[in-house]
Amino acid sequence: MAQETKYTEDNIKSLDWKEHIRMRPGMYIGKLGDGSSADDGIYILLKEVLDNSIDEFVMGSGKTIEVSIQSSKVIVRDYGRGIPLGKVVDVVSKMNTGGKYDTNAFKKSVGLNGVGTKAVNALSSYFRVESSRDGKSVSAEFDQGNLVNKEDLEQSSRRRGTKVTFIPDEVIFKKYSYRNEYIEKMLKNYVYLNPGLTIMFNGEKFYSEEGLKDLLSDRIREEDRLFPIIHLRGNDIEVAITFSKAQYSEEYHSFVNGQNTTQGGTHQTAFREAIVKTIRDFYKKNFEPSDIRKSIVSAVSIKVMEPIFESQTKTKLGSTDMGGDLPTVRTFISDFMKQKLDNYLHKNNETAEQLHRKILRAEKERKDLSGIRKLAKDRAKKSSVHNKKLRDCRIHLEDTKKEGYLETTLFITEGDSASGSITKSRDVNTQAVFSLKGKPLNSYGLSKKIVYENEEFNLLQAALNIEDSLEDLRYNNIVIATDADVDGMHIRLLIITFFLQFFPELIKEGHLYILQTPLFRVRDKKETFYCYSETERREALKKLRGKPEITRFKGLGEISPDEFKNFIGDDIRLDPVMLDKYKSIPEILEFYMGKNTPDRQNFIIDNLKVEIDLVEEVKEEINEVK
Repeated sequence: MAQETKYTEDNIKSLDWKEHIRMRPGMYIGKLGDGSSADDGIYILLKEVLDNSIDEFVMGSGKTIEVSIQSSKVIVRDYGRGIPLGKVVDVVSKMNTGGKYDTNAFKKSVGLNGVGTKAVNALSSYFRVESSRDGKSVSAEFDQGNLVNKEDLEQSSRRRGTKVTFIPDEVIFKKYSYRNEYIEKMLKNYVYLNPGLTIMFNGEKFYSEEGLKDLLSDRIREEDRLFPIIHLRGNDIEVAITFSKAQYSEEYHSFVNGQNTTQGGTHQTAFREAIVKTIRDFYKKNFEPSDIRKSIVSAVSIKVMEPIFESQTKTKLGSTDMGGDLPTVRTFISDFMKQKLDNYLHKNNETAEQLHRKILRAEKERKDLSGIRKLAKDRAKKSSVHNKKLRDCRIHLEDTKKEGYLETTLFITEGDSASGSITKSRDVNTQAVFSLKGKPLNSYGLSKKIVYENEEFNLLQAALNIEDSLEDLRYNNIVIATDADVDGMHIRLLIITFFLQFFPELIKEGHLYILQTPLFRVRDKKETFYCYSETERREALKKLRGKPEITRFKGLGEISPDEFKNFIGDDIRLDPVMLDKYKSIPEILEFYMGKNTPDRQNFIIDNLKVEIDLVEEVKEEINEVK
């Protein structure tokens, strides 16, 4: 019989604001991470500070924001109105304190809960805020949310505005580093949504005149567009639409009050429905939604009074109403599209004809594939019960109200030994494993038909739930976990080719990664170091005494489950797969998977040579130690 545990007043504890944030950071900034993913906490900290500066611009104050990041130190300076001087400390250190509760001052603000800068403060080892206005200045410095210094200047020549400096705390964010690619994308989204705003980042200028039209121009090259970008604007709404020649599935970029809702929400669902309804009405034909939206690349931005999001990180809109006396989100977007898109198609006959031909091609392809799709779906249903390829997890990306949804990960492995090690050491709540049987098919140049004909591709597509769009993607991170040898590199390339060929938006949106696994284990009787590079191996040898044991890991199957948990847990190292912004997807595929041109041969030889040289050098050193 279990012994009864005492439950008294001593068990009841109250944490102050900073203690609660530091104990439960996931509640405020989503996942922690090391900076390898765009939704890691260090970027959320930057976003929370930037949102306040953006709101100043929206309110008509301050056309320039300066951002500087050097190593781990972040500085954000705006030229807005400045925080009221008597409230500088309160605004960054008292929960539920802020100007955005006054809806007259901030009617359609991003940050409405008064938490943002407090979370940044509490999660930083150094945090400094300075406000200048009316010829005066007040600054305050904090350490992990604790006020350590405050300075008031009765006279100041500094330009009005707010300057925030912070260093994310390494106690919370371990071994992190900022990636400029993620920051640049964030800043570009800010200027696309706020035409006329200038953001300077480490000396580089970001500026947009045509809003969401510029966003699509940056995402899809002119030669890859089916027709010129349709750009529509109205009160509290902006839309940009085109269709791609180089991808099959749907791609959406949605925003609410300047916040990139990467998980979509009620506005994105309404937008997808409105496109179908408007186009059906225009052509007076009851086309299938998938035929209409196939290959769409689009963006929608709306402004809502006091929006309700499904998580603190504001990645999915839950609001059904626009606020005030305005209609529902669905009705608002539907009415706008019915009027504006219909008018555009009537005025632009060539675009209307190209769109019509595109829909008819999609319809023909769907009918041609209907038989094989049905067979593939039936096979997938049967195999989902018996199939051993997928070891699923309990939480998925759509579970936005469950803690850990941003950590959801699918490991794509090759071979039974590697998948077995990961399966035994994974977190069953958030980590799933999909096991390939040998090398996957080279899908370069093949049609979508192959996704249904090839059992592994079909099951992978079903596991990810991405047949038509990313809206129902089941895992935030898709991680290719293969051996770091020639065969492993080839398998990586074949998997990346599959995603580039059929689901490039998955890579564009930063969901695909390569798992880094240690090359060496260096240990003595007291300590063990796992080394991911030659430099780390040398540093480990310096820390150990005597003749340490050096093990070279040849493949994932050699690493025991007990050891593997060290590499896919809190200290996981991921390399994001990113697209070269100067090259189109067809160009990238041609270079890597086309005929063996001299350029491709030289690239492969140069990259393999590094690996071969490293192996030979280590063999010699191991022999010397022995």
